[in-house]
Amino acid sequence: MSNLMPRLIIVRHGETEWSLNGRHTGRSDISLTERGVEQIKSKAPFLVGDGKLIDTVNLHIVIVSPRKRAHDTFHLLTGHLPQTPKHVITEHVREWDYGDYEGLMSHEIKAKQPDWSIWKDGCPNGESVEDMTSRVDRVISDVREYHRKWKEEGQGTRDVVIVAHGHFNRCLIARWVGLPLSEGTKFNVEPAGIAVLCYNHHSLQEPALNALNLNAM
Repeated sequence: MSNLMPRLIIVRHGETEWSLNGRHTGRSDISLTERGVEQIKSKAPFLVGDGKLIDTVNLHIVIVSPRKRAHDTFHLLTGHLPQTPKHVITEHVREWDYGDYEGLMSHEIKAKQPDWSIWKDGCPNGESVEDMTSRVDRVISDVREYHRKWKEEGQGTRDVVIVAHGHFNRCLIARWVGLPLSEGTKFNVEPAGIAVLCYNHHSLQEPALNALNLNAM
């Protein structure tokens, strides 16, 4: 059995107009900016390929949000490869549903609800903290089952990749390491940033954060 540990590599989509100006972008299908496209495309050959961080030899599956900004990021990351990697597109990794606060900036929301924090209040007519915790935990459970099968039974390959969004990825990092969802506020996830989640001491019982904001530094 391999001494390597399985990994979950999470990618935030590249820059959009709304990520640039701070608008909450959940359900809206916003395109990448030209700079957002370049953020991904220019570095893709250094990130994805033989011997790179994301090596298709090690890649079990890519899980992609259905929003255009995430879908385009995935194809820009992998467009130089001879074959598109195996992937699934699923709402399970979509961005937090901001409900009534979709498209608003934080100061606009606070004008309506001065003490608002998404990390404790969620979003009216969108997803609550409990909703997000449940959704993220289901994704983590599925990934850990992939990892267990690879590590303990030799099935599949080492890595899972998720291409998703800022708030979703922050929630995922917090829950991966066993923290309450609200602790996601302490993790900065930049557009086009890549995080690597793994395990300490060669133990699947000790999930850990190995790297944050690769490619976005």
